[in-house]
Amino acid sequence: LLKTLEEPPEHVKFIFATTEIRKVPITVLSRCQRFDLRRIPAADLVRLFSTIAAKEGVEIEDEAVQMIARAAEGSARDGLSLLDQAISHGSGHVEASAVRAMLGLADRARIVDLFGHIMTGDVAAALAEFQSQYEAGANPVVVLNDLADFTHLVTRLKYVPEGAEDVSLSEIERTAGTGFAEKVAVSALSRIWQMLLKGIPETENAARPLGAAEMVLIRLAHAASLPSPEDAARRLLALEEGGAAAAPSAPPAGRPQAGGSGSANAVSARQTGEAPRQSATVTMLHPQSAEARQPEIAPQPETVEPEPAPAPEPQKTSAIKSLQDITDLCSKNRAIKMRSEIRNFVRLVRLEPGRLEVNLLPGTSATFLNDLGAKLREWTGESWFVSLSKEAGAPTLLEAEEAEREQRFRDAREDPEIAAILKFFPGAEIRDVRVRAETETADTAESDAPDAAMNEDGDVLPEDDIDE
Repeated sequence: LLKTLEEPPEHVKFIFATTEIRKVPITVLSRCQRFDLRRIPAADLVRLFSTIAAKEGVEIEDEAVQMIARAAEGSARDGLSLLDQAISHGSGHVEASAVRAMLGLADRARIVDLFGHIMTGDVAAALAEFQSQYEAGANPVVVLNDLADFTHLVTRLKYVPEGAEDVSLSEIERTAGTGFAEKVAVSALSRIWQMLLKGIPETENAARPLGAAEMVLIRLAHAASLPSPEDAARRLLALEEGGAAAAPSAPPAGRPQAGGSGSANAVSARQTGEAPRQSATVTMLHPQSAEARQPEIAPQPETVEPEPAPAPEPQKTSAIKSLQDITDLCSKNRAIKMRSEIRNFVRLVRLEPGRLEVNLLPGTSATFLNDLGAKLREWTGESWFVSLSKEAGAPTLLEAEEAEREQRFRDAREDPEIAAILKFFPGAEIRDVRVRAETETADTAESDAPDAAMNEDGDVLPEDDIDE
């Protein structure tokens, strides 16, 4: 920069250039006049390098100039260094093949062929083409990077067709890129781009770059034949609609179908003796309710006698009788956090079918009541109203368990036999009290009864020697 200033101004103390402006302290930047240099377009670099080569009397191929301009990435200094290396390698005549070997690049035409094999899903052809490029000296990581560049070019040409006029592009890139942009969907190009972004670092860090790159190509070719997420969702929806349309055509003859799935549940309930399913359950299992599908059912002829009305259903009673039932539902549905909050901080005030009043201790989340009501509606299929009460309510489940445990310890200490043991063995203490069920006690008593009397040595005594 000093050479460009024949007579520097008097206020200029020093001039420096850097490519990492963030590393310069703010105290220095505040005392400097800053000039940000932009990257030079590839087209301008091509013209610059061609002019320099002509003045130096060096013959250079157009494709070689384009490769050097792309490798420079907008820097004239880096591009001139690459041009000097190419001239020294070519001895006055620079060919594209020499520049390609110097940069470790693959032939752009062969990259286009590899992209075409991937888009058609031809794994064998893609691997053969990649192996041929590798044997010719191409670096696997560079091949994947060139493949990503061409994918970006095709995607960009879909929205900016004028980009094909860039002079830094070769003829094969210009024509093939425009052709692929017209045929390949954006979703497929985005999928390939994302897979390459993940596959390139894997190949760089792999102990076997060749094998890692081949695995990336296999994934790309396989993914090219998969439908897009929109097509997959559309096909799934068509299958569901087809199954829903075919289902009503299978009931026995002479039986009306006006009840839809609800009538089928009622019939099965009368046959098995079980309660019919609620409509809420049907709505939860399938987004299209039975009422939404009723217009698709063909009207039945009037000559068919309607099925007799089913007996009135008994009044629905909630399966939730206590807070313990709610915690069991939480465990069943893996709502661990909500189960912990109920056990530790919830005091029951009133519990009725569809209504729950509680008193909360400090420690619950701000949205606990709303979340609990939503979960109860989801798990039971019933409408629940959960409210906060000012009444003290019953102890929490944890408090009740602690009180029950303390009561068991008190009962154990008052037991005469245990009290005698504690008195006979100083320092002994009660660690735990377990309540044995009645059936377990009876079974244990039977198993503990001896089959025959034994003496101190373990010999079985005859019945006559047993002292009653």
